[in-house]
Amino acid sequence: MNFLVTGGAGFIGSAVCRHLCANPAYRVTNLDKLTYAGNLASLRPIENAHNYRFEQADICDERAVLEILRRDDIDIVMNLAAESHVDRSIDGPGAFIETNIVGTYRILNAALDYWRGLPGERKSGFRFHHVSTDEVFGDLPFDGGMFVEETPYAPSSPYSASKAASDHLVRAWHETYGLPVVLSNCSNNYGPYHFPEKLIPLVILNALDEKPLPVYGAGANVRDWLFVEDHARALELVATKGRPGESYNVGGNSERTNLGVVEAICDLLDLRRPRAGGKSHRDLITFVTDRPGHDRRYAIDASKIARDLGWAPQENFDSGLARTVDWYLDNKWWWGRSGSSATMASGWAKARSKPA
Repeated sequence: MNFLVTGGAGFIGSAVCRHLCANPAYRVTNLDKLTYAGNLASLRPIENAHNYRFEQADICDERAVLEILRRDDIDIVMNLAAESHVDRSIDGPGAFIETNIVGTYRILNAALDYWRGLPGERKSGFRFHHVSTDEVFGDLPFDGGMFVEETPYAPSSPYSASKAASDHLVRAWHETYGLPVVLSNCSNNYGPYHFPEKLIPLVILNALDEKPLPVYGAGANVRDWLFVEDHARALELVATKGRPGESYNVGGNSERTNLGVVEAICDLLDLRRPRAGGKSHRDLITFVTDRPGHDRRYAIDASKIARDLGWAPQENFDSGLARTVDWYLDNKWWWGRSGSSATMASGWAKARSKPA
């Protein structure tokens, strides 16, 4: 089975590539533009694998995507290429419109052209898997409710609005043209190889440098946390066994306040890398002005993917966070300037000044 993974040098995409390449029956083509958050060092464990190849390209380049689909006889497209940071979308929404909406339109057109030319069983077995976010649903009250697949869309930020638009395009290509698509919407991912502008790696690395740990507002906003390797397993199931036209919510069943996440990281670091003089890393926490349109709470009901595809997370938040902290402590080669690509290094300096 031949996979095309777009955005495969990003955090979730690289986890998907590493996971898929562990199966010798799969061949994986990784298509990535290598923007600031793309890092080929995240693919080092598989870069010489017989069933892996990398292709630097842009999903907005419809002709290039079509050529790759045909050349590599792709059976399944997993579209993870996206701009994904809310703060960046507020500061500069144009890149999010271009990649998340126009890019999805371009790759859908390429996939449709390719799919129409497939013979018999190849055509019926083809899948276009679009990977999205729970942020398209807006937010939830603190005291109850969960996102289900039928929850109406109510995006709050330029980022989530661009992802909502891309989801609608994918569904339209299925309903109008018959393209066999599946969709998934996930909660907040975390784990090894996470770009340092996101909450958990930012806090870990700032804490190691004795820098402030900025937290928006009172830190009361709640997220459901999903270990990235659990997500990769879920995405394989959706792509290979999901029913065309269906969407599947993927969550970790691990709701935490942002402040609770930061404090948990501090407590792990107090044990693993104590500060001088016996001080706690919690002393570095600094509360800053909340960002505009900050969603209160996300929570995923993942019962459909559990029922229909047999998936469940293998990590709880405590075990997954411990694995994540230990990975960052052991892998400075990756997150240090010398281990990162030039584009990642340029984004790293900006990332570390952002609030968590």
